Amino acid sequence: MPIATIPRAVLSALLCCCGAAWADPLSYAQYDQVRTTDLHLDLKADFSRKTLSGYAELTLDWLAPNARNLVLDTRDLRIAQVRIERPDGRWAPASYLLDPAEPGQAEKGRALRIALAGQPRKVRIYYRTAPGAAALQWMTPQQTMSGKRPFMFSQSETINARSWAPVQDTPAVRFTYSAHIDAPSGLRVVMSAENDPKATGVGGWNFRMPQPVPAYLLAIAIGELEVRSVGPRSAVYAEPARIEAAAYELADTEKMIEAAESLYGPYRWGRYDMLVLPPSFPIGGMENPRLTFLTPTMIAGDRSLVDLIAHELAHSWSGNLVTNATWKHWWLNEGFTNYVTTRIVESLYGAEVADINLQVEQEEALASLPSIAPAKQALLTRGPDTDPEATYTDEELAYPKGAWLLRTLEQRAGRAVFDPFLRGWFDQHAFQSATTEQFVAYLHRNLLDSHPGLMSDAELDEWLYGQGIPANAVRVASPRLAAVDAQRSSWLRGELATDKLDAKHWIALEWMHFLNDIDGKASAGQMRELDQAFGLGKSGNNEIAYRFFLSSIKAGYDVRQPLQAFLMSVGRQKFVVPLYAAMLQRPDDRAWAQALYARAREHYHPVTQAAVDKKFAGK
Repeated sequence: MPIATIPRAVLSALLCCCGAAWADPLSYAQYDQVRTTDLHLDLKADFSRKTLSGYAELTLDWLAPNARNLVLDTRDLRIAQVRIERPDGRWAPASYLLDPAEPGQAEKGRALRIALAGQPRKVRIYYRTAPGAAALQWMTPQQTMSGKRPFMFSQSETINARSWAPVQDTPAVRFTYSAHIDAPSGLRVVMSAENDPKATGVGGWNFRMPQPVPAYLLAIAIGELEVRSVGPRSAVYAEPARIEAAAYELADTEKMIEAAESLYGPYRWGRYDMLVLPPSFPIGGMENPRLTFLTPTMIAGDRSLVDLIAHELAHSWSGNLVTNATWKHWWLNEGFTNYVTTRIVESLYGAEVADINLQVEQEEALASLPSIAPAKQALLTRGPDTDPEATYTDEELAYPKGAWLLRTLEQRAGRAVFDPFLRGWFDQHAFQSATTEQFVAYLHRNLLDSHPGLMSDAELDEWLYGQGIPANAVRVASPRLAAVDAQRSSWLRGELATDKLDAKHWIALEWMHFLNDIDGKASAGQMRELDQAFGLGKSGNNEIAYRFFLSSIKAGYDVRQPLQAFLMSVGRQKFVVPLYAAMLQRPDDRAWAQALYARAREHYHPVTQAAVDKKFAGK
C-alpha cells in the first residue's frame, strides 16, 4: 500500500516500538526481534550527481514470533519505495515511515520503520544516496594523481554505512552480502568482498562476501585503478601512477599473513588484498575484510612503515573475526589489534625493532593523557550500553592502553600460556560480536582462575575502568632508544653538534622518537641545522616529515615551502589537523595558514575538513 494513503498518526501507531531496550544506543535497529542475515546491493554510480541509486535487498531472520516491524538505520537517504517478498515469490509494496531526526543526533540519521502484516523473508528498499553522504567521498579528476578520471571511496566506520545503504548499522549484527554495481566505463569497482582482478566491468561489477560482517565493514571504491599481485593470496590496487611503488612497499604481505597464522590460527577470509587510496583518505588504514584500505602516506620507498600493514592485517583476527558488540567496547577491536601487531612485527623483524615500536607507542600514549578528558581515559565506562550519553574511550588511547593490558597478562603468564589463551578467544568467538563482559568471563575461565595471583579483580578493574595507565604497568625500555635519548639531550643543550648526531643509520622509529621529544624544545637554529644535515623537510617518510614540520613550526623555523607541498598532497587527518593547529598558535603563521587551507581544503576528506574548520573557528 502506498505510504501516502495511510494517515501519519495511524502509521506511527502501527510502527511504534514495543518497549524493548536496544543494546546499541547508536542504532535504531530492533535486532532482538529481527536480524539481517544477508544483504544484496544493486546500485548505479552517478559521478555527475554524486549518488548511488538502486535497491538494497535484506534477507531476514525473525527472532520474535510476534514482531511485525522492521526498523533500519538511514542517514540522508531518499527512499523511493519499499517492497516485500510474498510467500509465492512475488514482490508487493510495503508501508514505511522515516522518523524525524532526533535533536542533536544528526549522525544517527533517521529510523526507517517498515510496517508488515507478517514476517517476510526478504525486503527491498529502493533509494538514492545524498551527494554529501557521510560515508562517500566523490573526487573530481583534479583531486586524483592522473587528473583524468574521477574517484569515489567509502568510509563506513563507525556509523556511516547507513548513509549509503539502509541497514541495521550496528556491529552487533553480522550478515553476508553480494552486490552488482554499474559504473562509468573505464573505471574499476572494488569492494570489501571477493574481487576478481581479471574482471572487466562489462555488464557491471559483481561481488560476493561469503563471511558475515557488520555494516561498518561494507566498503566500495570506484576509480582509475590497476592491480598487481604481491603474493599467492594478496594483490594491491592503486592509481596507475602509484601502483609500482605500492607493490614494492607491500612485498612482505605474505610473510605477515604467515606470521599471524602461526600465532593465532588460519586466515579465514580467503584473500588479503589491499587498496591504496588517493591522498585525501583521512586515516591510516581501514580493515575492510578482503580489501584493506590504505593511506598513501605509508609508502616511504623503504618499507619502513609496514607496521601499518601489520595493524590492518591483525584486524583479520581482532575486529573483523571477533567484533566489538557496540562501540562502547571499542578497545576489543583496537587494543587487541595493537597487541597482535607488535607480535607480528616481532616475528618478522625481531624483538629489538618490536621493542622500539612499542616504546614509541607507549610514550606517545602517556604524552597524550593531559589532553584527554579523565572520563575518556578508561577502556570502558560502567554505564549501561543503552545510555546514548555513555562516554566512549578516546579513540587514540584505546589502541595502546588495551594492548598494554594484554601485554601485562602475557608477561605474567608467559607466552606458552598466553598465546593459546588468546588464540582460543579468536577461535571460540569467530564471526561473532562480543562485549568486554564476555571477554572478562573468558579471561577468568581460561586464565585467571587457573593462575591465581596473576591479576586481581581490583587491578583488572583499574585497567578497564580507571584513568590513565596503571602505575605498575611495565614500560618497554629499548637500549637503542636510550642511546637516542642521550644524544637528543646533549644536542638540545648545545653540547653535541648537529653534524655529530649518530643518526645516519637510524630507522624511521628512531627518528620519530627523536623528533617527538624536541617538539617545543628545539630552537629555530637547531631545526635549520637538522634540516640541512639530514634533509628532513624533504623526507619521503611522512611520519618523519610530519614530526619535523610540527617541531619546526613551534620553533619558528621557516618551512613554508616544503610544508605547503606536504599539506597540498597529504590528507591524512592525523597529520593535517595538528599542523594547522600549530600554525594557528603563531600570529605570524595564521594568515599564511588560512590562505593555504583555502587552496588545500578541496583536496581533503569531509571528515578532515570538519576537523580543520573547527580549529580555524577556535573550537
